[in-house]
Amino acid sequence: MQLIPFDNRDGLIWMNGNFINWNDAKVHVLNHGLHYGSCVFEGIRVYNKKVFKLMEHTERLFLSAKTLDLDIDYSTNEIMEYTKQIVDKQKVVNGYIRPVVWRGSEKMAISAKTGKTNIAIATWPWPSYFSPEQILKGIKMSISDWRRPPPNCAPINSKAAGLYMICSLSKHKAESNGFDDALMLDYRDYIAEATGANIFFVKDNTLFTPKADCFLNGITRKTVIQIAKNIGITVKEEFLELNFLSKCEEAFLTGTAVEITPVSSIGDHVFKNRDITKKLIDAFKDYVDQN
Repeated sequence: MQLIPFDNRDGLIWMNGNFINWNDAKVHVLNHGLHYGSCVFEGIRVYNKKVFKLMEHTERLFLSAKTLDLDIDYSTNEIMEYTKQIVDKQKVVNGYIRPVVWRGSEKMAISAKTGKTNIAIATWPWPSYFSPEQILKGIKMSISDWRRPPPNCAPINSKAAGLYMICSLSKHKAESNGFDDALMLDYRDYIAEATGANIFFVKDNTLFTPKADCFLNGITRKTVIQIAKNIGITVKEEFLELNFLSKCEEAFLTGTAVEITPVSSIGDHVFKNRDITKKLIDAFKDYVDQN
């Protein structure tokens, strides 16, 4: 089935204080966000008409904007309310929300602090990032040539659009070579994350995940860590080298988009077990239903 382009859909988008027709939510080609990367965004899930972790995502949006010198003209509570309203107006039951903040067209130069900060919120039905078939058998991952930069070379705690360029390049190459995604290492050659999700491993019934000191500490990542501890699974956050993969029985990704997705292989390393992963998937579903 062919995907409908995102610039040609029906409904409404909230933008700069107004609900406007989807196809009217446009920006000029000469805008600072497009040319200089002054743009941040969020990805949020809707489950059974309820926005999941809305406060956490909205607070991170504001933190990301502040990090990039983008001043949002609304309060956190106002953006949360507009988010709920657009979900209701779009009649989204299970789907995805994309708030985005960017600097406009008032100035086209490196220095553009006086440029207007724009904000929009769109939402659409979206059941799953990977197909049910991929999730059932687990995804195949390659190892990216790109590295996550050190904290003094990029605003690692913000969900800044520019940080995803190397993610797109990594995923494009992976897909071209028959993989579903790619594992990214950091600037020290420690395991970091996937192209748009955090990663976990299971070894001897213990959950391991890389320390999030140079990449985004995902909201779903933090949720899964807490769920695992609640059901009696030991969790260790450590610096992990590539040779650690050969010692693990399971691997999975976490993120707003991917939720919890099993990994069947990374390069030559195959993960055949799913016991802990399935237990966490079930516990995560229960958590979503209760929250």
